[in-house]
Amino acid sequence: MTATRIAYVDVYVLRGHGDTLEALLLRRAPGRIRAGTWEAVHGKIDPGETPVTAARRELLEETGCTPHALYNLSRVEQFYSHTSDEVVLIPAFVALVAVDAVIQLSDEHDMLLWLSPGEARERCSWPRAARCLADAVQLFGQGNAGPLDDVLRI
Repeated sequence: MTATRIAYVDVYVLRGHGDTLEALLLRRAPGRIRAGTWEAVHGKIDPGETPVTAARRELLEETGCTPHALYNLSRVEQFYSHTSDEVVLIPAFVALVAVDAVIQLSDEHDMLLWLSPGEARERCSWPRAARCLADAVQLFGQGNAGPLDDVLRI
């Protein structure tokens, strides 16, 4: 029987606000799974880890930075993994970082881009990432979640 599992997290990294808002995309390095694809911070949830803890860890591992605010994007993406015969759930998060945040790529990625939200959505390899970025801009485009901040801020 096909299982359902919360297995991964996505973290959409934003800096600035309003007209200066930019989204971070990372390109998978040659020799890695999904080489050449553009994505947000993404990774597995380790055994015993919560999605929030995994989001913080993956952000630090893949970018070397700590956000000044971390938010629940209030959506969970999903896909069917035919290799494991399971529906995989992916909680999504938004990390707001300083405009001058220094990004230190891990060996998983070979390039990063800070793009306008529209450019980032067009470059995303996964359609789910484009959908999540649209929600992230709507909710956090002014630098916080406005009246939803008290519910979504972690």
